[in-house]
Amino acid sequence: MEDRTKVVVAVAAVLTAVVAVVAATLSFGLLFPASSRSSSGPQGQAFCSAATGDWTTYHENNSRDGEQPGAVTAVHPLWDGPTTVDGQVYAEPLVCGNAVFVATENDSVYALNASTGAVLWRTNLGTTVPGSDLPCGDISPSGITGTPVIDTATGVLYVVAYLVPTHHVLFGLNVTTGKVVSNVTVDPDPANVTAEQQRGALALANGIVYVPYGGLYGDCGPYHGWVVGVRTSGSSGLLKYKVPTPREAGIWGPAGEAVAPNGSLYVATGNGASQTTFDFGDSVIELSPTLNETDYFAPSNWKQLNGNDTDLGSTAPTILSNGDVFQVGKAGMGYLLAASHLGGIGGQLYNRSVCGGAYGGTAHVGLSLFVSCTDGVFDVVVNATNFSVAWHTPSFDAGSPIVTGNIVWAVNITSARLTGFSISTGAPVYSLPLDAADHFISPAAAPGSLFVAGGALVYAYALS
Repeated sequence: MEDRTKVVVAVAAVLTAVVAVVAATLSFGLLFPASSRSSSGPQGQAFCSAATGDWTTYHENNSRDGEQPGAVTAVHPLWDGPTTVDGQVYAEPLVCGNAVFVATENDSVYALNASTGAVLWRTNLGTTVPGSDLPCGDISPSGITGTPVIDTATGVLYVVAYLVPTHHVLFGLNVTTGKVVSNVTVDPDPANVTAEQQRGALALANGIVYVPYGGLYGDCGPYHGWVVGVRTSGSSGLLKYKVPTPREAGIWGPAGEAVAPNGSLYVATGNGASQTTFDFGDSVIELSPTLNETDYFAPSNWKQLNGNDTDLGSTAPTILSNGDVFQVGKAGMGYLLAASHLGGIGGQLYNRSVCGGAYGGTAHVGLSLFVSCTDGVFDVVVNATNFSVAWHTPSFDAGSPIVTGNIVWAVNITSARLTGFSISTGAPVYSLPLDAADHFISPAAAPGSLFVAGGALVYAYALS
């Protein structure tokens, strides 16, 4: 009897230990390996739901606020060290549930454990396009450049990969396993696919994934600005909008497009080829959900902007909480527009110089915008009829900013550091080293945490 009792006790202890291990494993989302032919080296599953604070599209939502609430009093590394991925990262990380999703120029998508940095799964989507296959450009190899988007209702991450032979494919990946669940070629016809670059972030609205296109660095080849739409229902046929210019007018800003509450899209273009007939270069264009042009704005000096390659669309439009639209470009001139009527040529509500030149994506809290410029981050405060600059940081080449409560974060491109500034004054508060800093890179945030890519490394910080 005594031996039997010992066996029972031992078995009970083992069962208790097993239960504890399973519970701990579940808490980190590592219960079963993902099984997908397109995935390699999986460590487990990612769990993603529509939770408050998830960062499932560029700058958190379709109006590109880039804001995560919660005061920050201290910052320290969240992982033991950065996680290495298989290529340069230009896309903003996304955060959903227990996972951070990262896309690389090697045409791979990673799901990383948000608490530890461990690889949950990796899916490689094909062979990247070498720079030697393209007429110009500054990214080689060229794979995934635009920020993906996650549909939390279906658990699908949508991402555009540039593949050999040269073409763009919109893939849908199961966020839990990384398995490919859909794919469709999204090159607009009759576009020259070697001259089109998919740099702008994807957007999901109206049951449609929107994909913007611009040109390569150097403005070579017969490219045009395009927006392509793919219905998530699987209905056949692409929705398409082409900027009506003989050439150029790319929609290349990293923030892609902003989507209004009524489902309308706002995009901004770079320089068009014409200096005689207005061609929608250097413009803000409103599109219907099915990609029909409904309104537009262009500065009165659009000919000069076209001629000097001074893109208005080096940032995407910002939709403000009062319904107005703000746009700023390479010239550093800001424009306040009425969403009810963008104004046509020269029809802005107000304009004034903001900075030396703006690039990337803005962030905003209410009517306070944070603009990334070649000479720092600028806080632009909007009222009913105009705007003013409240503060600016010390001068540096700034990546696209985001906000976590009382801190505005932006990558210093020149020194490769993630920098944090007081939201009240612009004074520097935090400075964190990165391995590298690709142009226009932007951090992402979740409640109590911050994620940023530096070259082929992904960093995570805990925010107290």
